[in-house]
Parts: sequence; C-alpha cells; structure tokens
Amino acid sequence: MRLWNVVALAALSSPLFSVAQAEEPGKSGKPLRAGIIGLDTSHATAFTALLNDPKTEGELAGVRIVAAYPGGSADIPSSRDRVAGYTKELREKHGVEIVDSIEALLDKVDVVLLESVDGRPHLSQARPVFAAKKPVFIDKPVAGTLADAIAIYELAKESGTPVFSSSSLRYSPGIAAMRTGGKVGEVVGCDAYGPCELEEHHPDLYWYGIHGVETLFTIMGPGCESVSRVQTPGGELAAGVWKGGRIGTFRGLRQGVHDYGATVFGTKGIAPSGGYAGYQPLVVEICKFFKTGKPPVSAEETIEIFAFMEAADESKRQGGKPVALETVIAKARAELAARPK
Repeated sequence: MRLWNVVALAALSSPLFSVAQAEEPGKSGKPLRAGIIGLDTSHATAFTALLNDPKTEGELAGVRIVAAYPGGSADIPSSRDRVAGYTKELREKHGVEIVDSIEALLDKVDVVLLESVDGRPHLSQARPVFAAKKPVFIDKPVAGTLADAIAIYELAKESGTPVFSSSSLRYSPGIAAMRTGGKVGEVVGCDAYGPCELEEHHPDLYWYGIHGVETLFTIMGPGCESVSRVQTPGGELAAGVWKGGRIGTFRGLRQGVHDYGATVFGTKGIAPSGGYAGYQPLVVEICKFFKTGKPPVSAEETIEIFAFMEAADESKRQGGKPVALETVIAKARAELAARPK
C-alpha cells in the first residue's frame, strides 16, 4: 500500500482546501490582525519584532500581531520559565494585548500563530481555532505524537480551515534551492544534520531534531518508505530509504560543534546546502499563507516527516531494524479510531 493511500490527506494541499480567502491588506488598507497562542518560545518575540516593526515592507507589512495568549507548560522548565519574560516584552515593547483565553484571542484576530513550544497541547489549542475557521500556522513540532499530528490535519480538513507547519530551516535560501537540484542536478541523496537535544515528554527527534529532519525532507521531498536508526549519548543517525532506492540521512548532534545544513548528492555534483538564514524567510511565507489561504507545505509531507521520526523511534526500540512508515501511520490511525468521540 502506498504511503499516500495510508495517510489519505492529499486533498488538504489542494486549492479547494481553503475557506474564503482573507481580504488582502491592499484592498482594505489595513493589515491582517494576528494573534499568538503560546508565549514560551523566542519565536513569539522574534516574529512579533518582524511583523510589528513600523518600517517593515512587502509581505511582512500585511500582518500585525495585536493579541496573545501566554499559555505555557508547567512540567517543561524551558516553557514555564520563559512565559513571564516574553509576555512582558510583547506587552511593553510591542504593544500587544495579552488575553486570558484562546477564545478571547479569537474574538480579536483574523489569523493565528500557534507558537507553544510544547507540542502536546497543540491539538487542544487548535480545536477552537478550527471551530472559528481562522487560518493558523502551527510551529514545530506540529504535535506531541504522530496520532495527534494526523488528528490536527483531519480536523482542519473537516472544518475547512487552512493550516500549515514548518521549521524555519525549510525556507533558508540555500536549503530551499536544493529541492530542485540546482547545481547538483537531480537529487539522489542527502545527509542533513542539526542539533538534537532531547526532551522527556516528546519522542526523541520531535523536540529539536525536527529542524534537521525538515531540512532532509525539504531537499529530498516526500516518498520515504522506511527508516533505520542508531543512537548514542552523543548523537543520532536516522537513515531513510526513499521510493526508487534514494537514501537520505539525518545526523542529530549532541557533542561537538552544533550547526545546521546538509551535503546534497546529485546527478551533476555534490555540494553543501548552506545553513540557517534566520526567521524572516519563514515569516514571509506565513504572511503569504495568511493572505491566500493556500498552505505552502502539504499536509501529507508534514505527516510523513513526523512518521519518519516516529519510525526512527520504533527502529531504536527494535535495535536498529528498518521500520516502514506505513506501519507507524497505520498504528497512529488505529489509536485515533480507538479514542472516545
């Protein structure tokens, strides 16, 4: 069975998957009002600084952060300990209104950035957004489990709400340019790398490995069939086999120098991709998405990225044996079917 048949989510990326598109700022003379859910990540302040800069131009000038709901997770120190500081910065430096519920936020905004650093509450936080049919960008990780990730996209489809998720690495120019091969020709393989800190409440690669895995999929595209994994205290190596025999790997770094990038193998050459280029390229894509209602990353590709990471975990549990992505997706869908309605 092909992976796409198992996921059954391809329709989410079609032009039909959108509610009435938001009015472009050029037609109304006003930027879209955006709200943030989750003030426990530097993304909240960094994105707001870009969008609320009075000198901003182009796509960024069409969206403004006007309200935020702090959120936060008590059992993750890197979430719990940052909420107060980021909340203060948004209120005092950027003039953002702080509200006490997601429902209150939705009354004040046209579009939503779900920024909670903890992926576990994303499904529950996204439900009222979908009910309100507000286009939403969900920051990494899209969810805390593969089953929740699938559920998010299914609920988005059912409600007709545009949604997408992405790491900022996807839009770093050097990485993005490799998707079509460029100077290396057709891509036949890729070795991506990035930091891979672990967090006990998330599957191993979901927390920080997501950046490197998204780099891998940005360059290789979808079509991964199976994953094998090796783990040591100092790092990770997850090797995926794509349809047609192409091989792509993710090396997660916990010792030595920490950096982002990839070596790309093509029909015309071998070349480095280049590394991280900041948040602005991603925020530009988010603004385009908010204005058009068209997700720039398909649901099926994001689901496949999370299936890759889940299969890597299952491979570790099985001593490094290859695990088919279809297997972990089927298991996740069975879990969803067994949940109380």
